[in-house]
Amino acid sequence: MANPITSHEVTYGGGQKTIHYYAAGPVNGPMVIFLHGYPATAITWKPQIEGFAATGFRIVAPDLPGSGKSTARRVLDDYCQEALVEGMVALLSATGRDAAIWVGHDWGSGVASAVATQHPEAVKALINICIPFATIERGWGQLLPYVNRELYPADEYPFGQWDYHRYYEESFDDAVAWFESDVAGLISAVASASPPRLVGSRKETDHSTARKNGGLFGGISRPPTVEQTAQAPKLVAPDVLESWIADMQKSGFYGGSAFYMHHERNAAYHSKSAPGYRLAKPALFVHGTHDLLCDTKTSRLMEPMRQLCSNLTELTIDTGHWVPLSKPGELQAGIFRFILDEVPAEWPGYWDSGYTTKHK
Repeated sequence: MANPITSHEVTYGGGQKTIHYYAAGPVNGPMVIFLHGYPATAITWKPQIEGFAATGFRIVAPDLPGSGKSTARRVLDDYCQEALVEGMVALLSATGRDAAIWVGHDWGSGVASAVATQHPEAVKALINICIPFATIERGWGQLLPYVNRELYPADEYPFGQWDYHRYYEESFDDAVAWFESDVAGLISAVASASPPRLVGSRKETDHSTARKNGGLFGGISRPPTVEQTAQAPKLVAPDVLESWIADMQKSGFYGGSAFYMHHERNAAYHSKSAPGYRLAKPALFVHGTHDLLCDTKTSRLMEPMRQLCSNLTELTIDTGHWVPLSKPGELQAGIFRFILDEVPAEWPGYWDSGYTTKHK
């Protein structure tokens, strides 16, 4: 294999914690770091790892703390943004680089945004998929004001589509136990493709009624079984699904669920150390047209990123929330275009040959 995917581990936190990560591509190639969302793990980036590495990038994709082969202690403090940023700084240092292009999806976008805010010198460009900069990583105050109140009236849906965040806060142990009652079934369900739903046409999503239903998936007593979703098309290859399930069976769901438990603490972290921070580095945001969960097309959720990023590019892909899984080719093409347009010095081969421009 020309660009084998290798496994690595970095120790940090006084030797108490480790981060597992995959790496591929030329050791001296421009570095891109991919941060997964929840409940994904690093292996779900496999199409991007292979595609970017084959193009000449050096790719790093960690299991975020609490997931997969990384340390997954059942300690809430391990999963606030300050602790997560500490881990990402250790990861970058272990690669021997001082900066990279950071790509995040879902909670990975929140972590990448926190790195960009707290350590802008470590970021050559920021690419967020589905979750905009300066939102989820900064607590309730950067989520609730931007809820589409035509769809989610405040008296009926005080937390809008983010009601499931509140469910974690109020029923954390129950949420974790439910996830862990059938790990294979849950991940198989998450990995199953579903027909697109029109954003703005339906407000009774599982996420907006989690507390009323007593849990996600409509409040069912257990996750769907593997057999129940066996006939559904999958968003990932069989080997990726097998590894993903094994990863989450190893780590459990405590760590990823704990990301939702620090809204106030995360807000204080950013307001104290980086008040009013504006991002000058090139940034790309990728919308999912049918993303009901993180709706950026009919809500005002993009406002903070548009206000705080001075060099922002936006890309819309016709799919739902799991953009990296459902449309990997379109996502790769969009990111390549962004890098060529906004950070051309990070394109493989630039240092050796540079660019020539043909003038007509």
